[in-house]
Amino acid sequence: MFADPKPVAAIVTEYRENSHADLILGRILEGYSFQGKDKPNLKLVSLYTDQVPTGDWSRLVAKKHDVLICETIEAAVTLGTSDVPVEGVILIGENGNYPTNAKGQTLHPRRQFFEKTTDAFVKAGRIVPVFNDTRLAANWHDAKWMCDRAAELTVPMMAGSVMPLTWRDPALNLPMGSRIAEVVAVGYGDIETSGFYALEMLQCMVERRRGGESGVAQVRYIEGKDVWRVIGLTERLLLNSALERCPGTKSGSPRDNCGEAAAAFVIDYCDRTRAVVLMLTGHVQHFSFAARLRGTVPSVVACRFHLQQARPYNHFTHQVKAIERMIWTGQAPYPVERTLLTSGMHEALMASRHERRPVDTPHLVLPYRPIDCAFAPGPIPS
Repeated sequence: MFADPKPVAAIVTEYRENSHADLILGRILEGYSFQGKDKPNLKLVSLYTDQVPTGDWSRLVAKKHDVLICETIEAAVTLGTSDVPVEGVILIGENGNYPTNAKGQTLHPRRQFFEKTTDAFVKAGRIVPVFNDTRLAANWHDAKWMCDRAAELTVPMMAGSVMPLTWRDPALNLPMGSRIAEVVAVGYGDIETSGFYALEMLQCMVERRRGGESGVAQVRYIEGKDVWRVIGLTERLLLNSALERCPGTKSGSPRDNCGEAAAAFVIDYCDRTRAVVLMLTGHVQHFSFAARLRGTVPSVVACRFHLQQARPYNHFTHQVKAIERMIWTGQAPYPVERTLLTSGMHEALMASRHERRPVDTPHLVLPYRPIDCAFAPGPIPS
């Protein structure tokens, strides 16, 4: 006999069709494929929406599923009581109409969501697990504050995107302690959103190298024709291996197909590992990874990180399953430090793009030990 679903609260920027709120919370309400079947063992009981735009779904789904709409974050966490009667809180600071800064970053209220949530914990004297969707914050100060606050209050915290949890084709999982020589990752799309996804894909692989994660010493953003000047012979071979995993890749060379839209992130880690992320919009429509390993046969390994590109966007299913597991066990499935590092890398790359120079990152000396976390099993949907 199964235990009753654990009640959860959600704090979101907005809730409309195909927003992250819909694709995460909709699975709790309507089932993994939005068909009323096979649901996570969670019950959404309260919801705070920071914005209610035209096309809002929050009031409709709240009425249908008897979810309490709250005017404040504290009320959503406490259900208007002096306690924390929920067993977990889901923070979704994606989508919505928010300002951007000079670097092109959208200033979603992620720190504010987490700060007011944990203030409610402290006031009530009870801590429950928290999931923070995608990056921690647009700037390092806020992202680091969130992790420090979680550590101070012993909040079980999971953060990040769907990328580490989605399907891989083939199902490549580098052994812990792999001797990584060179790395190339491939993505497409806008630099702010899709660029962060590409970093999450990269980091969930390279953190498994010998010695564990050491942190990042410097990042560089490069675009246009200059991209092809920073890629060495081995990296070109790895790029070919990564592209071979991507169906529907446009014929011809990525240099010709992407033109000025090509972009590269050059990541220099503290242990001298170097990774290159190539954003090849106009040439490819998938994310993929390739690495050359020392001491293995074959020495080059590669895979595609598959995202289902139409509703029901079932890669979110595996993220929701990880959220469910954390709320039931009180243990994050992977270190929040990974998302802290990718958040800091992304901010530094946005600064590098804006300032047109390499950016040293002494604040990203961030050692941590990776944790084995299951990703989506097959079969991979079309």
